[in-house]
Amino acid sequence: MTQFRKKEESACLAGAPRKDRPVLEIRGEGLTIKDMARVSRGNALLRLTDDPAVLDRIRRSRQIVLDAIEQGDAIYGVTTVFGGMANIHIIKEEAEELQNNIAWPHKTGAGERLPADAVRAAMLLRANAMMKGASGVRLRIVQRLVDLINAGVCPHVYEWGSIGASGDLVPLAYILGAAVGLDASFKVSIEDEDSLDALAALKRLGLPRIRLEAKEGLSVMNGTSVMAGIAAHCVQDVRDLTALCMGVHALYLQALEASAQSFYPYVQQMKPHAGQIWSAEWMLKLLDGSGLIRDGRNGPEGTRRLNENDLVQDRYSLRCLPQYMGPIVDGLAVIARQVETEMNSAADNPLVDPEAGEYLYCGNFLGQYIGVAMDQLRYHIGLLTKHLDVQIAMLTAPEFNRGLSPSLVGNTERRVNIGLKGLQLSGNSIMPLLSFFGTSLVDRFPTHAEQFNQNINSQGFGSANLARKAVDMLQHYMAIALMFGVQAAGLRTRLVSGHYDAREVLSPATAELYESVFEATGAKLSRERPYVWNDDERPLDEDIRRIRDNIVGGGRILGAVENVEKSLEQHEP
Repeated sequence: MTQFRKKEESACLAGAPRKDRPVLEIRGEGLTIKDMARVSRGNALLRLTDDPAVLDRIRRSRQIVLDAIEQGDAIYGVTTVFGGMANIHIIKEEAEELQNNIAWPHKTGAGERLPADAVRAAMLLRANAMMKGASGVRLRIVQRLVDLINAGVCPHVYEWGSIGASGDLVPLAYILGAAVGLDASFKVSIEDEDSLDALAALKRLGLPRIRLEAKEGLSVMNGTSVMAGIAAHCVQDVRDLTALCMGVHALYLQALEASAQSFYPYVQQMKPHAGQIWSAEWMLKLLDGSGLIRDGRNGPEGTRRLNENDLVQDRYSLRCLPQYMGPIVDGLAVIARQVETEMNSAADNPLVDPEAGEYLYCGNFLGQYIGVAMDQLRYHIGLLTKHLDVQIAMLTAPEFNRGLSPSLVGNTERRVNIGLKGLQLSGNSIMPLLSFFGTSLVDRFPTHAEQFNQNINSQGFGSANLARKAVDMLQHYMAIALMFGVQAAGLRTRLVSGHYDAREVLSPATAELYESVFEATGAKLSRERPYVWNDDERPLDEDIRRIRDNIVGGGRILGAVENVEKSLEQHEP
């Protein structure tokens, strides 16, 4: 075993972990969404475990493949051609040629390139899957993926091409071809070069080309790693945005002087869904210390502070918030669990069982869990925006906003001001798209793929890519939603306190969120004026981009709801 380890490492020293960067060890299990993001989106380096049991399992699974070839066994994808052509047998001498050819007919990707973080995530997950010791590959193949990740190499992979049946064959073909240096037509990005051929990249790193041996090409390409990597990022992003959504709701509730009554524990005890309880508890925490929220009790100690024409209870989008958000919160937890299970799974075929000394034909490569999970995630995104959109309508309509100016105009003395009317239109244009993107894809598969061999397929890759695009739209929508919350809070403060600095009346939790938006946009926070005063003083499109960039970059805006996100990550339905 020690000799095997030395042999495998001898040509794989590039990108060795450095002391100034955190290091994540992979072993085929225990990888979390946040772990993955530390590598794919952060600066963490990778290291393969040196656990003797894990390495021995990899060695034994590889030996089973080699022994089967020597014995003349017919093994799918090793001594036969692939898919519907598995009746064509390959002699032992052609086994390597088969593996080194597999990427070529799958070099058929179309559309735009996937983001670098998605590709890095896919490489990490493919390496982690092969560390389970069920793929029958040399450790050298796994180490090569780690080396490229650590060196900042990103193969060019495209957004269309996988139906998610035999895994992500087409996307993973690009990773395989670049990793082993199959041909100069496989392109990568490295450092400041956006399009370097794979051979030149390997030469720069001092890494030799690798000649694939039996089963190795199939093992790298036959998996759900690309869709799972994209899905994991989407889950993390939607966790962040759901936490932010709770903060925005808290701003809106205060701007509308809503009651806290519907969030009281007794109400949730009478309908004890886990997500509903979580949503109500966190809303009370976010509203704690607010000078704008009505206490809501009906007893002698309660305060109602209602105007003559007010409803005695809040409208549904405010009062039913725990019941509405609850299923989204619970659903997100289930989705996250499914994605993390996929991240730590072996998904190629056939799988090797080193304990039993056999190989098994199976369908672990089907990305159905990811496909269904991402369909559901997009549906939940649509629900989030539908809820916010109706509250924005309440904030801007004088019939419902309890004394705020129409369309949240700042300077009402200037007759030509129309406030956030156009901003509402932008939000209105995104919300229906997100609802449309919530339509399921997984049930729309073609049944004729690949000589009718892949006659069911998951569409997991397509569903994950739709989720990736929905997340991008949601980030822009949340920027718009925050702008409404900040403007409305300032205007309400003027009505109750005679100035526009809402930090003095907002709850401490939402005061930080309020302040972070001013910081992100560069707007001046003062007692004399709200966020938007005159129409022609702030280019609102630039603020949308600034706020969105702050969200994507993990800036102070998300920092203001960090505790909500951490709680959401730990939530169990």
